[in-house]
Amino acid sequence: MAKAANMIKVEQIGSPIRRHHSQRETLIGLKLNKIGRVAELQDTPEVRGMIGKVQHLVRVVDEK
Repeated sequence: MAKAANMIKVEQIGSPIRRHHSQRETLIGLKLNKIGRVAELQDTPEVRGMIGKVQHLVRVVDEK
């Protein structure tokens, strides 16, 4: 049986208005599009990098 992947919950706390288009695309890649939305994603280096790129717009809610 495969081991369950670690998951991370990310909440959007900032607006992408007047932000660079790459930051908007990063939020879309994180499955976020409105303030207050929470997305549950696999905890991978790629996702961590995306969170770091928009760390002023998101916060990590829960790490499993």
